[in-house]
Amino acid sequence: MGCGRERQHGICWFEPWFFLFFGLFHLHRIWALVDRESYAGFWLGVLERRGPFYFALMGVLAALCLAGLSAFFRYREEKVWWRWLYVFGGGYVLWDLFAIAAGLDLWERLLSAMFDTALPCWNLLWGGFAVMGACALLGGVLLLRRRARKRSHGC
Repeated sequence: MGCGRERQHGICWFEPWFFLFFGLFHLHRIWALVDRESYAGFWLGVLERRGPFYFALMGVLAALCLAGLSAFFRYREEKVWWRWLYVFGGGYVLWDLFAIAAGLDLWERLLSAMFDTALPCWNLLWGGFAVMGACALLGGVLLLRRRARKRSHGC
């Protein structure tokens, strides 16, 4: 993993795409704020069926998180702020994916509670994920612009 030859100006080729993907993924949670029932039904169905969509999504999430963690440890001397998100956010996502795949009872109960449409803090929970998605998406755009700006200035 890591950046290989595609690393330019301290930013690995996948880093902007990591944030763009996670941003879009979390922004879809606006759907949860608009229609609780269909949102919960869709995702609980995906988690229960574990079909091709589930495995494709989980594979992309896991690959991006592992690439991010690899970049964090490989280039830790650079001390750029966004790579800490790989440790905390990526570490959490990998734990989440493991807990779901292993069928941990505690995690399944937590997910069931999160998708309970009568949950008093539903809007806070899913709204928080949507805000996190907006921030991640903005981070991806900023990293893309930073790479392009440095490339155009010959840095």
